[in-house]
Amino acid sequence: MRSFNVKLFILLLILQAKLAVAIEVGAQQSNRYLPLLEGKRVGLIVNQSSQVRDSHLVDFLINNQVNVVKIFSPEHGFRGDQDAGAHIENSIDTKTGLPIVSLYGKQKRPTSDMLIDVDVLVFDIQDVGVRFYTYISTMHYMMQAAKEHQKSFLVLDRPNPNIQYIGGPVLDMAFRSFVGMHPIPVLHGMTVGELAQMIEGEGWLTGSSELDLHVIPVAQYDALDHYILPVAPSPNLPNQQAIYLYPSLCFFEATAVSIGRGTDFPFQVFGHHQVRLGEFGFSPRSIIGAARFPKLEGEQVWGQDLRKSVHTGFDLTWFVAAYTAFEHQNQRFFTSPKFLDKLAGTNIIRLAIEQGLKAHQIEAIWRQEIAEFEKKRVPYLLYQR
Repeated sequence: MRSFNVKLFILLLILQAKLAVAIEVGAQQSNRYLPLLEGKRVGLIVNQSSQVRDSHLVDFLINNQVNVVKIFSPEHGFRGDQDAGAHIENSIDTKTGLPIVSLYGKQKRPTSDMLIDVDVLVFDIQDVGVRFYTYISTMHYMMQAAKEHQKSFLVLDRPNPNIQYIGGPVLDMAFRSFVGMHPIPVLHGMTVGELAQMIEGEGWLTGSSELDLHVIPVAQYDALDHYILPVAPSPNLPNQQAIYLYPSLCFFEATAVSIGRGTDFPFQVFGHHQVRLGEFGFSPRSIIGAARFPKLEGEQVWGQDLRKSVHTGFDLTWFVAAYTAFEHQNQRFFTSPKFLDKLAGTNIIRLAIEQGLKAHQIEAIWRQEIAEFEKKRVPYLLYQR
């Protein structure tokens, strides 16, 4: 018994020591990256999550005499307050007077003219570790532009709140789109810094020249850490529960089912107004900056409330069950099958569901592909697994 108590005491000391050492995201480690920016004209790929303690990275760099010349903003905009899919125009940052180039408007990649006055591109955006979350597609396009125009590319890494999970089909490049650009699973278990190294290392960028890529890793961080995001990464992922449920609920976007856009709990519920999917009722409404025209707006919707569910990873159970319920009532479930195939990165899920396969049978299809992906990513990992 005494031996057990001693071991328990040592374990508690180790855990307390680990908790006492707070992680430092890449942006907080200015001593490691400010020398790389000295004397350079800097373009920033940032949004509301690009924080250095209590300051935005833009303000922090300017206060440290860095020559920031331009801001590039992804989906949801520089301040993160635009609807999903909303086209965003170029503008001027009222606080600094810097030009803001939208990468989610008429163009999703920069032109040569947009980069003519830039030496270094800095990417600092909080990701959630899901392939169809478009920030990593924006990173890809900016890496490609940096490679083509001989610009340096610096990633200030941040933790992945879903880093412990790998799941879903590996993208078939025949279904490549802005919501899926790389042959990786839906949940890839990598940070943006690790993924940037894989994008370059695996030759997923075009061109024979080598990209001048630098990654500032998160300090005191490994894949066993549960990281709670201090800032919501986008309007419809307002909390950690939504982030955990997002990989399993996003496929509903291509169906008749609402996942709570236009409520105070998006990606934490799902339901329909005609096919009753549960006993929880909600009614989507227009919310400017989050869901201007939500699916089933004004309808009384019945479904499931997942706000208190303990759910992580990738799971097709709810999706397959909803399809079955629609079939029983002769209602159309897949309203945008091509979009579903893009989100999934394959048509296998849709076809398998239509053929009557159950969730566990479908998920077994890509087990070998995931094992191969896990081996392929090893050289690019920065944190203990």
